[in-house]
Amino acid sequence: MHNFKKLKIWIESMELVSESYKITRSFPKFETYGLMSQMNRCAVSIPSNISEGTSKNSNIHFAQFLEHSLGSAFE
Repeated sequence: MHNFKKLKIWIESMELVSESYKITRSFPKFETYGLMSQMNRCAVSIPSNISEGTSKNSNIHFAQFLEHSLGSAFE
């Protein structure tokens, strides 16, 4: 099992979440439920999938959740 809080990828993805919220705060109000929301949800999805993957019983399943995180990063 992995301790996600010690994984560099999780730590850096949490920094990405913080940066996303900082950046999107400056967006126009009409983007609140559009681009702003989408960017923040994608950013949050990355560390969420990493932490969820660490609860799985095999490295294969963990790798699948890392792939989901990568997909969110590309989104």
